[in-house]
Amino acid sequence: MEIRYYKHYSHHLNRDMEFKVYGHGGKPVLFIPCQAGRFWDFENFKMIDTWAKWIDAGLCTVYSMDTIDEETYASESTDYGWRSWRHECWYRYTVEELVPFIKHLNGERTGRDDMIMTFGCSMGAMHAANFFFRRPDLFDTVFAISGLYEPGSYFRGYMDEILYNNSPNYYLKNMPHDHYYIDMYNHRKMLFVVGQGAWEDELLASTINLKGILENKGIWAQVDIWGHDVNHDWPWWYKMCDHYVPKLLY
Repeated sequence: MEIRYYKHYSHHLNRDMEFKVYGHGGKPVLFIPCQAGRFWDFENFKMIDTWAKWIDAGLCTVYSMDTIDEETYASESTDYGWRSWRHECWYRYTVEELVPFIKHLNGERTGRDDMIMTFGCSMGAMHAANFFFRRPDLFDTVFAISGLYEPGSYFRGYMDEILYNNSPNYYLKNMPHDHYYIDMYNHRKMLFVVGQGAWEDELLASTINLKGILENKGIWAQVDIWGHDVNHDWPWWYKMCDHYVPKLLY
């Protein structure tokens, strides 16, 4: 497998950001790590072993990015406004700096200007969904496992406009039924999966809430709920990838 490492300066974050690339062609996939994760987590947590067969076959190239969750959602600071603003800076970095770089790198290998699939588990799923729903012009597929689609306990009831605009269960609920994004969503692939086992309670409730909101808006997404033995943990996420990824890539 071809593996490449990149470091580039982000003007939105005023610091260097890092990412790794796995593969040589096919669909570009943006992997967002779990809470406070780093760009090497795709490798270190062995997700690469599950995806290797599709990467080696040239069906996809995975771009594993860095988070700044320790400054935003996972921060213990009570300056909620700053944390919210900082998250938006990271969002802007992703869509305005990282995505163009990904499209350039992928285009060099494929000769195409492909849209990108977002993929993540746990907090990575929340980010994956938010990227997709905010920018369906850039992302045409979302695969979110065990995600929380609103701020939950991370901001202890705090809300501002920026945080609202990064909370899918809030802004989708209030999206007009005739918003042009809805037609865009319905020409994309959306898959949300969650278990009912240990440590999944809050994620299950959030996913069910998302399912109801999408149905109410006429947005056609696949939302699957796995069994009571399915815990919030990597071994189950590997199994979910084995089950679903071929359907998303082919």
